[in-house]
Amino acid sequence: MLGQTLAIVIVIFVIVSIAKGVRIVPQGEEWVVERLGKYNGTLTPGLHIVIPYIDVVSYKVITKDLILDVEQQEVITKDNAVILANAIAFVKVTDTVKAVYGVTEFQLAIKNLVKTTLRSIIGNMDLDESLSSREQIKAKLKASLADQAIDWGLTVKSVEIQDIKPSSSMQTAMEKQAAAERERKAMVTLAEGEKQSVILQAQGRLESAKLDADAQIRLAESSATAIAAVTSAITERELPALYLLGEKYINALRELGHSNNSKFVVLPADLQESLKGILGRARP
Repeated sequence: MLGQTLAIVIVIFVIVSIAKGVRIVPQGEEWVVERLGKYNGTLTPGLHIVIPYIDVVSYKVITKDLILDVEQQEVITKDNAVILANAIAFVKVTDTVKAVYGVTEFQLAIKNLVKTTLRSIIGNMDLDESLSSREQIKAKLKASLADQAIDWGLTVKSVEIQDIKPSSSMQTAMEKQAAAERERKAMVTLAEGEKQSVILQAQGRLESAKLDADAQIRLAESSATAIAAVTSAITERELPALYLLGEKYINALRELGHSNNSKFVVLPADLQESLKGILGRARP
């Protein structure tokens, strides 16, 4: 019985030793082996034999691209506005030894580095610039992460800004500001329209006055020409002129007599002498 028990123990020991000594690493992973607590080597994908009970697989590292979701956080801009921002980082382990021994939990380290760097970049921008400069923020963020990630055996493939928006209180303030700005622009537009209307009316009055003045000048010139022509024509023929003026005079009196406000029409006793006085030709 003792011999059988010993044989069974030996068989179990051999099976366990083989299981611990044979390691099959799947594709997309690398395993870090420590011998008596010290780094001994890195197992790449495939079949490997290690010394049981002495060599221990301490870390299993995924070498495929890792997607690290950086949770949303509040960030204060240069003009003291509060915005909400989150990002997503794509990283790859390129040096397994540095990734496991260079930093504790490299995934958490990258997330925290993205958060602090994002706060620093946005903190140097004002609100409007931060909301409209995603590509610039992304480029600065990737450049800032690259150097530090290399020390940890990582390569930053890409960093994307998932969302960047004002906080709820800032959104309310921005809506009020936008409404006030629209009202201001409407008032400016209305005032500008009234101003243009006044200017156009003044220009219209000016043009009208100029036209009236020009018409009066032309009328005066025409009258002067007519008077000169009449004067030249009647220089030696006074009777026709008296006849024409008398006709005008009688027509004027007739219209005056037809007026509702006129009750009496008085004719001068000596119409001919009156007409001569009008002509300035009366002789003593």
